[in-house]
Amino acid sequence: MSILVALFRLILPLVLLGAFVAPAHAKPTREEEIQARIDAELEAMARQQEAAQPETDAPAAPPVEEPAVPARIYRTVPVILTTSLGDITIALEVERAPLTAANFLRYVDEKRLDGTAFYRSFTYEGGSATGFIQGGTQNDPKRILPPVPHEPTSQTGLSHTDGVISLAQAAPGTGNGDFFIIVGDMRGFDATADQPGFAAFGKVTAGMDVVRAILAASRSPTRGEGVMRGQMLEPEVRILSARRAPAS
Repeated sequence: MSILVALFRLILPLVLLGAFVAPAHAKPTREEEIQARIDAELEAMARQQEAAQPETDAPAAPPVEEPAVPARIYRTVPVILTTSLGDITIALEVERAPLTAANFLRYVDEKRLDGTAFYRSFTYEGGSATGFIQGGTQNDPKRILPPVPHEPTSQTGLSHTDGVISLAQAAPGTGNGDFFIIVGDMRGFDATADQPGFAAFGKVTAGMDVVRAILAASRSPTRGEGVMRGQMLEPEVRILSARRAPAS
């Protein structure tokens, strides 16, 4: 009897241990099969999503800044008008207004402007500082050359703004040895679809103080014809000489 009790005590722990440890060859339950199938499907879906995910784009390279294109510089020829009130330096647009600039240079080179004058000053009423001064040969037959073809601002790209010099003319293609210099903004003299305008051909680069002094000079209340009456300078401002500026 004691031997049987001893054997029972020896076997009982092994039986209890087997109740908690499933044998390796035991078949999975139905719940375990379902869970395994769900796990497999979830893993397959994860692999599909991973394969369909687009590759992360590399960070965009910073935009390459294009170097600024410098404004085109057109060739000009400087001329100095020496007047009784001081010097006026003008850059003639020989590239953009070649015909009109060449005409003026011929008057300079042949000294046809020496001894002429600024004879007219125009400003708007009401004390405006905007206007122009006009000078040149005054159609002196001993000085004038044949008229120059008209070069409108719509062709040259120039405009009648402060300091611009332009050819005086009664009609397009009639200008010769008379010119005017703008003070302020007078783009109403530019060419339009309906009007030929005047032919700008250069700009004052030094001596605008002299130009303004001429604009403010005294005028005769009676001299001048038509629209020019009351605009004639008295006394006139002499142009002592007109020369190409020395090469710098």
